[in-house]
Amino acid sequence: MTARRVIRSYYAITGVYTLSASVIWGVNTLFLLSAGLDVFEVFLANAAFSAGMVLFEIPTGVVADTFGRRVSFLLSIAVLAVTTTLYLGLDVVGAGVVAFAVVSVFIGLGFTFYSGAVEAWVVDALGAVDFDGQLDQVFARGQMVSGAAMLVGTVGGGLLGQLDLAVPFVARVGLLLVLFAIAFGRMHDLGFTPRRVRPREYPGEMRLVARRSVEFGLRDRRIRWLMVAGGVQSGFFIWAFYAQQPYFLELLGRDAVWVAGLVSALIALSMMCGNAIVDWATRFCGRRTTLLLWAAAFQTGAAIVVGLTTSFWVAVPVFLLFTGATGLQMPVRQSFIHQVVPGPQRATVVGGQFGLGAVAQSYSFGAGFVTGGMATAVALPALVAIRRIGGVADQIVGRRAGVEGTCAAAGLPPIATVESQDREGLAVGGT
Repeated sequence: MTARRVIRSYYAITGVYTLSASVIWGVNTLFLLSAGLDVFEVFLANAAFSAGMVLFEIPTGVVADTFGRRVSFLLSIAVLAVTTTLYLGLDVVGAGVVAFAVVSVFIGLGFTFYSGAVEAWVVDALGAVDFDGQLDQVFARGQMVSGAAMLVGTVGGGLLGQLDLAVPFVARVGLLLVLFAIAFGRMHDLGFTPRRVRPREYPGEMRLVARRSVEFGLRDRRIRWLMVAGGVQSGFFIWAFYAQQPYFLELLGRDAVWVAGLVSALIALSMMCGNAIVDWATRFCGRRTTLLLWAAAFQTGAAIVVGLTTSFWVAVPVFLLFTGATGLQMPVRQSFIHQVVPGPQRATVVGGQFGLGAVAQSYSFGAGFVTGGMATAVALPALVAIRRIGGVADQIVGRRAGVEGTCAAAGLPPIATVESQDREGLAVGGT
C-alpha cells in the first residue's frame, strides 16, 4: 500500500459518503415542514441530531479504538441507512416532533461512527507508509472532493425533490448500500492494530477515552480555545445551512424546491473555492491561525449582512462568501487538531441550533442570522489566544522561496508523530 493509494481511497470514501449524505441536504428542512413540523420543531429535531453526536462520541470512539476504524465506518453506513428509512416511515404515519427528534438522535449516532474514524484511519495509514507531505493539503483536497460530491448531491436531490420530497431520502439509502460495498473492499486498517474488548470492559474503556480527551484537550489551552471557536462556528453553520432553504425562498417570494437545491449546489462550489485557497495559501502562509482569523472575520460579517438584507440577490452571494470562508477554515482546523492530539475532539453545538431555532420562530430567519453572526464573533479573540500560544501545530509547511517544503525538508517529523514532538507547546499551553 502506497501513500497515493491511501489518499485515493480516502477521497473515494469521503466523496461517496458526502454524496449519499448531501442528496437530502437541499430539501431536508422543506421535508420536515411538509411532514407537519413548524419552524421551531424543525430546528429542535436538528438539535436532537447534534445531541446524538455529543452523546455517542465517546462510545463510538471506543468502537473505533478497539475494533478498528473500518468496523466503525461500516457501522456508520448501516445506522444511517436504517435511520433514513425510519425518517420516511415517520412521514408516512404522520408522526410528530418527538418521534423525529428520537430518530434524529440515532442519525447522530451514525455520523459519530464516521466522524473520527475516517480521519483517524487516513492519518494512521499515511503514517504507516511514511508519508511526509502536507496534511493540510490532503484534507483540503478531500474537502474539495466532498464539495464536488455535495454539488452533485444537492442538485440531484433538489431535482428529485421536485418530484416528491421523499425521493431524495430513498436515493440516500441506495447510495449508502453502494458505499458499504466500496468501503468493505478498500478500507483496511493500516498503522493501527484493533484489540479485543469484552463487554464488561466497555465502561472502563469509555472512562479511558474520556480521560484522554481531557488530557489532550482541556489541559491544552490551544484546544480549549479551538473548542470555543469551533463550537460557536459549527453550531451556527449547521443552523444557517438548513435555515437558508426556507429563508431564501421567502426572500425570493417563490415556493420552488429546485431553487433550494441550486443554492445548496452553489454552497458546495463556494466551499470548494475555500478549499482551493487553502491548497494555495499553505505554500506561502507561515501560520494556521492567520487563515483561521481571516475566515472567522469573513464568517461574522457575512452572516450579519445576510440577516439584515431583504434582497434575495444580495443574501445569496454574501452567504456564499460565508460558506467559502468555512471551506477555507475546515481543513486548517483539522490539521491543527491532528498535530496536537491523537484523535479529533469536537465541541458541543447543541445549544446554538436550539436557541437560533427559537429566534427564527419568534421573530424571523433574518433575526436568527444576525444573532448567530454576532455570536460567531466570539471565535476571534479565541483564535488570537491560540496564535499567542503558538507551537508546532500552528506552523504550516509549504513552498517558500521556490523550495519545496515537505515535513522532512523543514526538519519536522512525519504527520503521524507530530503530536509527540509538540511537548513544548503542550507545556506552554497546559494548566
